[in-house]
Amino acid sequence: MAERAEAFYSGVKPITKDDIKTIQYDGRFPSCNQTKHCWQNFVDFHKCVKMKGEAYAPCKQFLKGYMSLCPNAWIEKWNEQLEAGTFAYKENLSE
Repeated sequence: MAERAEAFYSGVKPITKDDIKTIQYDGRFPSCNQTKHCWQNFVDFHKCVKMKGEAYAPCKQFLKGYMSLCPNAWIEKWNEQLEAGTFAYKENLSE
């Protein structure tokens, strides 16, 4: 297996900055940037839990949404901010 990978990569030249270009807009994927969707699911989950409690099943949909869309580093940072009371949102989501 390793020999096959080495054989494949032996003819590949390293990528430089000049090789990287942004691709054109593709109408098949109009909403590729999911940052707002990630943020909104995070906020909606915490609002739902605050209003209805952790046992309320529909809150899990928001949890699944932000867990699948948001990078783990963002989630960790936002949870730390919630605990510290510094999360940037117009309502207080901490309990």
